[in-house]
Amino acid sequence: MSRLRTPLTELVGIEHPIVQTGMGWVAGPRLVAATSQAGGLGILASATMTYAELEAAVAKTKAHTDKPFGVNIRADASDAAERIELLIREKVRVASFALAPKKELIARLKDAGVVVVPSIGAAKHAVKVASWGADAVIVQGGEGGGHTGPVATTLLLPSVLDAVDIPVVAAGGFFDGRGLAAALAYGAAGVAMGTRFLLTQDSSVPDEVKQEYLRRGLQDTVVSLKVDGMPHRVLNTDLVDRLEHSGSWRGLSAAVANAAKFKSMTGMKWSTMIRDGLAMRKAKDLSWSQVIMAANTPMLLKAGLVEGNTQAGVLAAGQVTGIIDDLPTVQELIDRIIDDAVARIDTIAALRDGAAATPGASA
Repeated sequence: MSRLRTPLTELVGIEHPIVQTGMGWVAGPRLVAATSQAGGLGILASATMTYAELEAAVAKTKAHTDKPFGVNIRADASDAAERIELLIREKVRVASFALAPKKELIARLKDAGVVVVPSIGAAKHAVKVASWGADAVIVQGGEGGGHTGPVATTLLLPSVLDAVDIPVVAAGGFFDGRGLAAALAYGAAGVAMGTRFLLTQDSSVPDEVKQEYLRRGLQDTVVSLKVDGMPHRVLNTDLVDRLEHSGSWRGLSAAVANAAKFKSMTGMKWSTMIRDGLAMRKAKDLSWSQVIMAANTPMLLKAGLVEGNTQAGVLAAGQVTGIIDDLPTVQELIDRIIDDAVARIDTIAALRDGAAATPGASA
């Protein structure tokens, strides 16, 4: 088996510079353990878990792998500090964040030996978290699924690499060895992938939903503001089309109803949800209507990704959906990506030496 040693593999203690992102309702113990066992870095998604569910998920992951894995935490959650103490107590290797964590949270994690890897969407945000002590960052370009920005990975990645001197992991548009080789050529320390891991045999997403993804082409995702008030790349379904053409009051009323469902499912108190909403509004500089609409996200994603209801649910998806056509195991996927990346890197090296190059293996 080929290997690629990068600052990411050295920092975290993994075999391969490949990260499986913390996708809500998707990145559970089975997928995370499979990724870590295959030599990558699996990341549990805790934003859609209660504290007790996260505690159980960490224990289940540890029961299936003794290799490093991570947990994604919402930095603005009211119980973020308690979740961080859980990570420290359970000796979880990596803490990742969808929002920039507070300076004191980074310090607490680093003092305990936990590697801190926030996800960011702009060079200035990378500079900020690096100054606070973040060990590495994940930078996602506009091709990525879920909440995303307007700048393509090919431009966002080099802008971040030029701004910081910590390891940078590239996300948004990656699915094979060609992408990994290209990211390493840019200067990244590895790649992070969501949709590609969702579309594996180890993903718990229902098979009929996976087939819906596989049927789609490169033009079949849309960045919608109507799902939760923020740019959100999803599959272009009939539901999304209706949301796109609906008035703002319809979206707000649906969001309030979904907030009530999420409260019932998680056992959260209204006071906790309001406190989380206040923190989200401050951290993301959102309007109150956007905060209310954000309540749509957990339930709409759950309907599609867990319950398999593609008519009533939203399916977060990167643009790579349109080019993926198979469902390998995670082990097969990672082995294939590494072998292909190494072959392509060797081919490029041969060009420099003036030797006849053999095209790399196809993905």
